[in-house]
Amino acid sequence: MEKQKRKESAGNRIIRYIKKSYMLYLFLLPAVIYTILFDYMPMYGIQIAFKDFKPDLGIQASAWAGFKYFKMFFESYQFESLIKNTLILSLYALVAGFPIPIILAFLLNYIKNLKLKKLTQMVTYAPHFISTVVFCGMLFVLLGTDGIYNQILGVFGIKPIGFMTKAENFRHVYVWSGIIQQMGWNSIIYIAALTSVSPEIHEAAIVDGASKLDRIIHIDWPSIMPTAVMLLILSAGRIMTLGFEKAFLLQNNLNLDYSEIIATYVYKIGILSSQLSLSAAIGLFNNIINFILLLVVNQFSKKMTKVGVM
Repeated sequence: MEKQKRKESAGNRIIRYIKKSYMLYLFLLPAVIYTILFDYMPMYGIQIAFKDFKPDLGIQASAWAGFKYFKMFFESYQFESLIKNTLILSLYALVAGFPIPIILAFLLNYIKNLKLKKLTQMVTYAPHFISTVVFCGMLFVLLGTDGIYNQILGVFGIKPIGFMTKAENFRHVYVWSGIIQQMGWNSIIYIAALTSVSPEIHEAAIVDGASKLDRIIHIDWPSIMPTAVMLLILSAGRIMTLGFEKAFLLQNNLNLDYSEIIATYVYKIGILSSQLSLSAAIGLFNNIINFILLLVVNQFSKKMTKVGVM
């Protein structure tokens, strides 16, 4: 009887908990439905990567092709440059962009003037709410050959800089414009983590003669380190996934050698050239690499910091 009760209680535990917290699950329901519809259901189409997909025949009636399209991608003359451009751009964005929101959070945390603090937050948060299309348009207005920045340089007799026309400048424009657009928004989670630090600890440190830098290193940083490590792991899991929109909008024939990444290439062969099986194979390969990187970085983080996402 006791074992039966234990089994029943174990079996009904989830149902009882859902009934007890049903309002929380109602709030969660839209996210669950969205995930099922747009993340899990599309997985049915993964088989396109292994088939000679013909839209008029449908997925099931199309003939199996095995690893034909994976081999086609690996043997393509663009394979090396696509992987190289995607990796360099992702690593550049990660290395340059990851610490800046943390530094901004520390700076905002130590601003005592509330008006100045709110103004700084508003200025740094605002770019996040500008659409990618509009933001890229602003970059062309500011940094184009006849843009505002080059016009100012011309006033001082300095030659214009080809931010949008020189291929080697593409990566700098892409990464640093992204940092400017997202640093305020990305700092919010660190600011929230810093609020958990007891003011009494800071007061005791001040009495002991600790400087602001000492307090940041020995009090603030340890409090946000688990959050920072977790976000770093998640970022590493997306290292092969760059946003298509921005790279495509900033792309032109002059910077194509640096701006052609996996996402833009998949768009061109999948949508423009209708090579759906090849584009699906490339996308699947990309996601597998991301998943492997996520597992590796997560295990490394667990060993080094005892913090992980899985």
